[in-house]
Amino acid sequence: MRKTSQFATKYLDKLIEDATTDAYNESEQAGGFFAMIEENLALPFVTQVLGQEVTVAKVDITKRDQIVAICSRGKATQAIPILDLPMPDTRPEGAEWIDAYRRWHGN
Repeated sequence: MRKTSQFATKYLDKLIEDATTDAYNESEQAGGFFAMIEENLALPFVTQVLGQEVTVAKVDITKRDQIVAICSRGKATQAIPILDLPMPDTRPEGAEWIDAYRRWHGN
C-alpha cells in the first residue's frame, strides 16, 4: 500500500509541475490549474452536494483566482469551490487534476 501512496504522490507532484510551469505567482499558478482542469475534466458529471444530486456542468475561475464548479439542480445553479466539491464514487476522467490542485493548495 505504501508504494501506491508514494506513486500517487509522485504522480500528483508531476501534475502540479505541469500546471505551474512558467507561472510566476500564485495567480498564474491557479490559472494553470484552471486550464488543466477545464481541458481534462470530463463534464458533465453528477455528484452529491449537501445530500442533493447535482450536475457539474462546467468549471470557472473567479476574479480572486478561486476555481469553482458550476453545479445545477433543476433550474437552479450555484458555483461551489472545487476544493469543497465532493467527488462521486465513480470519478470522472480527469479528476486527478482536482486532486493535484488540492495538494498544491494544501487541502
